[in-house]
Amino acid sequence: ILFSPHSSSQDIHDLICQVAQVRRASKISLKSRNGCHVPIVPSMPQNSVDSPYTVSVTKPADTESEVQALTAVLSKVGEQFNRAFKMENFRTELDKRLNMIEKRLEAESLKLVEIEKCKKDISEVRDQVWQHGRKINQSPSKNLPYKDICLTTPLFISNLENIAHQIHTDHFNVVLQYILTQETVEYLKKPTFDIWHWEPNEMLSLMEHMYHELGLMQEFNINPVTLKRWLLCIQVNYRNNPFHNFRHCFCVCQMMYGMIHLTGLNNQLPKEDLGILITAAICHDLDHPGYNNTYQINARTELAIRYNDISPLENHHCAVAFQILNNPETNIFANVDKDTFQRIRKGMTMLILATDMARHGEILENFKKRIEEGFDFAKKEHTDTLKMVLIKCCDISNEVRPLEVSEPWVDCLLEEYFNQSDREKIEGLPVAPFMDREKVTKPTAQIGFIRFVLIPMFEAVAKIFPPITESLVRQLKSSLQKYEALKEEEEKRRKAVQDQQQQGKAT
Repeated sequence: ILFSPHSSSQDIHDLICQVAQVRRASKISLKSRNGCHVPIVPSMPQNSVDSPYTVSVTKPADTESEVQALTAVLSKVGEQFNRAFKMENFRTELDKRLNMIEKRLEAESLKLVEIEKCKKDISEVRDQVWQHGRKINQSPSKNLPYKDICLTTPLFISNLENIAHQIHTDHFNVVLQYILTQETVEYLKKPTFDIWHWEPNEMLSLMEHMYHELGLMQEFNINPVTLKRWLLCIQVNYRNNPFHNFRHCFCVCQMMYGMIHLTGLNNQLPKEDLGILITAAICHDLDHPGYNNTYQINARTELAIRYNDISPLENHHCAVAFQILNNPETNIFANVDKDTFQRIRKGMTMLILATDMARHGEILENFKKRIEEGFDFAKKEHTDTLKMVLIKCCDISNEVRPLEVSEPWVDCLLEEYFNQSDREKIEGLPVAPFMDREKVTKPTAQIGFIRFVLIPMFEAVAKIFPPITESLVRQLKSSLQKYEALKEEEEKRRKAVQDQQQQGKAT
């Protein structure tokens, strides 16, 4: 086998398992010709054909038999309960460990029968522990301390974690694969793509397809398994907010992918820049807490303090993105050279920080100046400004989509806004009028945003890429007319109610 000095021990282990034609969860060991143990690490001594290492393999036991063994261990543990010790700490620690294992399994989105069976067995083990605890608690002796377990407990917890690790390593790559039809492949490139009809696993597969179709796998020499791990890790690090969630991440990524094809950027920019655009779009809202920068600063949160009130959320998104990339198992750029990685890091940071709406006016004005100068793809300062405007367009692009796709996003955004304004009222903080549930409506929330933010920005981009006018700017103007009509209807209804109230008072 050949491997890079930057490979992890797990990668080398997997290579040896592959050559030995055994499961990756198998336990293996290496010995030299003189019987000395050889550690499986990147710095392991190089040998030759004349001095091969001997591979010893211990195949993993069947999951069901492992769980049965666990049940037997649990029975023995139950027999050694000592009423003289407190059990509360053990139960708390056990629950914590079990929850961590379950979350790890769920986080990988593995739809495997073995996983579901293991989770069921874990649940049964937990029930047995709790039932045994209740029996001890019901003891007639009131002088005994409340619940504990003997020192054999850590062995039980360790075995349980080993089983979870075994399943994790053995089936990590057996995520359901989706075969995309040609119709879906072409539809994915269009801004009209309906992002509401896709499950999380399907969205992951679509994102994976984007990296393959744009040639990014070859450009950055990305390991396909690492790409899967990275995307799963990205999904886990998006919170379940009404708006800033993993579906929003996919929405922005898909729009960026669509813009690249709509504008022909795949023929104008190098693949490295395309990779930075797509990756920054995916990472741009990582671990968003659901409360914007204004709240962070006014509430003096840890993020605001850490980043000195300067784009606290966007700085946090960057930090989380590179924490994930700092892990060898989830670093899709592990095989690029140092200079390339520095360019990627700098480019992603620039784009994610550009999504702070507080910088909107500054970035758009700089972009318009570049256009007035005569936009030149050969000038880095021009393309950098273009990329910042593109990620901004994609981040707030919902209204360029068809009505049936865009309107549910307004509801999601208003729900998140109202959650924040409710909290601000409770905490005595300033409340933005466009977030106050007592003042804002759909039309009032969207009309000004479309007219003064979206249309000017997309029209500016359309000066470089004319197809945007026909497909995206036209849809924005149509959305604006729709919300203006809704506003007129609301005003008519409000006036009719007021007239009725006045007539009632007069009567």
